[in-house]
Amino acid sequence: MNERESAPGGLALVEALVNTLNVETGADFLDTADGRAAFALAEPDVPAARVLREALRTACLAHAGHRPAEGEALSVLDRLLAEAPLRVTVDGAGAASLCPVEEPPGLTARIAAAIAAASAEGTWARLKACEAADCRWAYYDRSPAGRRRWCSMSVCGARAKMRTYRAKRG
Repeated sequence: MNERESAPGGLALVEALVNTLNVETGADFLDTADGRAAFALAEPDVPAARVLREALRTACLAHAGHRPAEGEALSVLDRLLAEAPLRVTVDGAGAASLCPVEEPPGLTARIAAAIAAASAEGTWARLKACEAADCRWAYYDRSPAGRRRWCSMSVCGARAKMRTYRAKRG
């Protein structure tokens, strides 16, 4: 499932956080010291990072056209991001950008800034989660029409098509 490029810009951070959990095996990169270090997290911060991760996964699934299941409301992400205030900064050339108010930025504030920038660029909706229930890997949809359904056509897409084929034959 790693046959693709990372998402552009700050969305790479969002994609990386969502992909810290291997849904199929249950392995959680945030359980490791390297995983926590990758996101500048202390061990007590991990439960909150997991809540943020799953709220982001729900948004990525919504981008792929899936309605959240009961208890997976996007309001969780909205509430979390409300706790990460942003401010507009203007550089010497007059270019405006969003940055977290809190310094140094916490994970939620960095995620909020990445989502805000991606929304302004029109790329946020292209960060999706794989349709396969045993995968749910986040990927950036680079297809011209923006209608990809799986993180990998050669793995998850092929499995889904084979299941459909078998269901029709049997």
